[in-house]
Amino acid sequence: MELQVLDHPLVEHKLTILRDKNTSSTTFRNLVSELVMLEAYEATRNLEVVDKPIETPVAPMVGKAIAKPRPIIVPVLRAGLGMLDGMMRMMPAAEVGFLGMKRDEEHPTQQITYANRLPDDLTGRQCFLIDPMLATGGTLVAATHYLADRGAKNVTAVCIIAAPEGIKYVEENIDPSIDFKVVVCGVDEGLNEQSYIVPGLGDAGDRLYGVID
Repeated sequence: MELQVLDHPLVEHKLTILRDKNTSSTTFRNLVSELVMLEAYEATRNLEVVDKPIETPVAPMVGKAIAKPRPIIVPVLRAGLGMLDGMMRMMPAAEVGFLGMKRDEEHPTQQITYANRLPDDLTGRQCFLIDPMLATGGTLVAATHYLADRGAKNVTAVCIIAAPEGIKYVEENIDPSIDFKVVVCGVDEGLNEQSYIVPGLGDAGDRLYGVID
C-alpha cells in the first residue's frame, strides 16, 4: 500500500474551512470539489497513456491520450458522490460506477453492501475509489476487494481525511496482490469511541446533502 498525504498551503487552507462547523453546505460542497481536483493531480500521476498523432495549427506531432480501457471512477455512496464532480472535471473521459456501502454501527470494521452499478469485468481497468473519510478502514478494504473480485488489480483511493487506525487497518487487510494507493489531504489524531474521526469534519454525507433520519 502506498500512502500520499498532500502537503500544500492551498490544501491546508481549504481543509480548515471545510472542517469549520459554521461552513454552509454550499461552501462545503464547493470545497470538496476543489480539494478533490487537487488530489486528482497526484492520484492520476501514473495514469496509463498511449501515443496520439495530431496536427497543431503549426505542425504535426505525437501527443498523449488516456489509454483504453478507460479508467473508472467509483464513488462510495452517498458521501462519495460529493467528490465525483471534482474527479470528472480532471478526467472527463473516465467512466463512472457506483457502490453503495455503509458501516455496520455495531461492528465498525464490517460493511453492508446495499447497491452497486459496476461492470462485471474490471480486468485491466484503473479504478479510482472516492470516499471523503477513511475512518476505521473497513469500507475502503471491502470496496477495494469488491472491485478486485471483478478483476481490478490497480486501485487508487481518494479520501479527504484519514485516521491512523484506518490507515493501519487497510495496510494489514488489503489484498497484497492489488496495486493499491491512497491519496488524502490530511491524517487526523484518531477515532473516538463511536469510531468517528477526531477532529474530523463531521458526517460528510450530512454536511453535503443534509441530515436523513
